[in-house]
Amino acid sequence: MASRSGIRNYRFSFNFYITPAVQWLIVANASVFILEVLLQVFSGIGAYSRFTHLFGLVPSAVVHGLRIWQPFTYLFLHDGSTVWHILTNMFMLWMFGRELEIVWGRNRFLRYYFLTGVGAGLINLMVNTIPLVWGQPLSDIPTIGASGAIFGVLLACAVLFPDRQVTMFPIPIKLSMRTFMIVMIVLEFLGTFGVGGDNISHFCHFGGMLVGYIYLRRGSFLYGVRNTLSDWQYRRNRKRFEVYINKHKGEPPEPPSRPDRWVN
Repeated sequence: MASRSGIRNYRFSFNFYITPAVQWLIVANASVFILEVLLQVFSGIGAYSRFTHLFGLVPSAVVHGLRIWQPFTYLFLHDGSTVWHILTNMFMLWMFGRELEIVWGRNRFLRYYFLTGVGAGLINLMVNTIPLVWGQPLSDIPTIGASGAIFGVLLACAVLFPDRQVTMFPIPIKLSMRTFMIVMIVLEFLGTFGVGGDNISHFCHFGGMLVGYIYLRRGSFLYGVRNTLSDWQYRRNRKRFEVYINKHKGEPPEPPSRPDRWVN
């Protein structure tokens, strides 16, 4: 519809400055959370428990039952009895994940997200298999949530944007991203000793940060693997381009009057 002369048009956007990969992750996590709530409401707590034991990260199920999908699927599950678990994780993903996606692009951000998330799950499994050394049974308690990947995202933001100012909630104190990450690491370290009495898997959080650090640290193993993959992709694309140029070398150019068969 045409506007009157002298009246400005304003474009309103309701995407909340969300990037494509972050949007996809939030939608996927929210959809699984709704499924969890529906299971509890209509099928009872037993069905919900079976669901979390099937797709959550259960040490005994992965080691003895060979449920190799669990280090990946546990990232999409959250506590269905409260909304705060998923809200906190998705808010952190929206706030910090979009910054990384803008810098890295969608594909690299998704690779990093799942690398840190799955890596955190595997480290959590290794820690929970220690009781086998003393002949103790493995844990049957499932670990769920995207926190391992979220902590990997936080670490990457602290590395890439160390001086960016953030405000700790609910304490209205502004800190640099580097200082904020140090505070989070200290809290997680204290949490591993039971300070706070929560049921949070702090080893999973540490695992996400550790994998992210190894990935980002120049000269590390994962850094070398990443560069090797990038170099291979570059050489492959260059070879394809050279093949295309050699294939069409010597062909007469299209006449200027008929560049193609289509009418603009």
